[in-house]
Amino acid sequence: MTIKGKAYIAGIFEHPTRHAPDKSTPQLHAEIAKGALEDAGLTKADIDGYFCAGDAPGGVMAMVDYLGLKVRHFDSTDTGGCSYLVHLGHAAEAIAAGKCSIALVTLAGKPRTGPMPPRASGAEVDFEAAYGGTTHNVYGMCAMRHMHEFGTTSEQLAWIKVAASHHAQYNPHAMLPEVVTVEDVLNSPMIADPLHRMDCCVVTDGGGGFIVTTEAIAKSLKKPLVRMIGHGEALKGPRGGHSLNLTYSAGVWSGPKAFEEAGVTPKDIKYASIYDSFTITVLMQLEDLGFCKKGEGGKFVADGNLISGVGKLPFNTDGGGLCSNHPVNRGGMTKILEAVRQLRGEAHPKVQVPNCDLAIAHGTGGLLGVRHAASTCILERV
Repeated sequence: MTIKGKAYIAGIFEHPTRHAPDKSTPQLHAEIAKGALEDAGLTKADIDGYFCAGDAPGGVMAMVDYLGLKVRHFDSTDTGGCSYLVHLGHAAEAIAAGKCSIALVTLAGKPRTGPMPPRASGAEVDFEAAYGGTTHNVYGMCAMRHMHEFGTTSEQLAWIKVAASHHAQYNPHAMLPEVVTVEDVLNSPMIADPLHRMDCCVVTDGGGGFIVTTEAIAKSLKKPLVRMIGHGEALKGPRGGHSLNLTYSAGVWSGPKAFEEAGVTPKDIKYASIYDSFTITVLMQLEDLGFCKKGEGGKFVADGNLISGVGKLPFNTDGGGLCSNHPVNRGGMTKILEAVRQLRGEAHPKVQVPNCDLAIAHGTGGLLGVRHAASTCILERV
């Protein structure tokens, strides 16, 4: 069975807050659900499927009860930052299989208000933690190895931040709306060699949500039609130390699956939402998805090639996690939301991609240099 053309994204909502000391996490989830429902023109009584991940207090049972939903299908898969990309794929599968007809997916949290969510533990993670592994230095290892293998430079990585900042200036909710230069990035403090502070994403409260439904229901609503045509997911880990190549992600497997199901190629994509926890995350994933050859990511992202209206592949036109929003340290949700905006023609006019009819939303969750999941979604305007 294929999900191609079986599921449509009918409603989206991104919470405008980036700092919410006056709100509880369940309250943020509720406000996001309300916003997504209003965007779609539906009510909570219409929802018969619900998806959430580890950010949801008390898990799926508590959230369904708190939101006052009555569902016949639910999913609490948690793969870190790409959980909501996975949820989009799983919701499409559930729609195609008739398990539900209108699914709600929400993300919310308050890492900026604090305290930060605890890191995962167990299995090999405890052994790695003993050596002081952090998110920053594990991604720094990936960047350093990529530089060693392929000659990638800090200047090339900086262009990814520059592109994001060019887009963020048009987003009234962006946490960092100022345009920066390559020199600004290189002159920012070193966090985990070779990654500078401006190579790192922001930390924000907030969240977002979307609604997935059938073709018939989507066509009965008033929103532009955006449908799912391909999805792939994959896992990558060191396998007890037997296989640890730091220069590629699980996107090398999830990407081809999604493109094959969709029946398109990277050359067909008009807009790309790429998870940007760090600049190196973007560069590696662009290679892994086939937008350029392995090792040529540095050249591909340089000189403004990711800036809308300037380069060949506009990316993260909301400013992405590097400049706008990285709610709960889980950026997969916002990648879906901006892809839908682009396909609907609802992005800011300064960054809207002309005739945008095909987009990719892709990300990883976990730690790129250790174990992680990847999820790739291909979306089409009908």
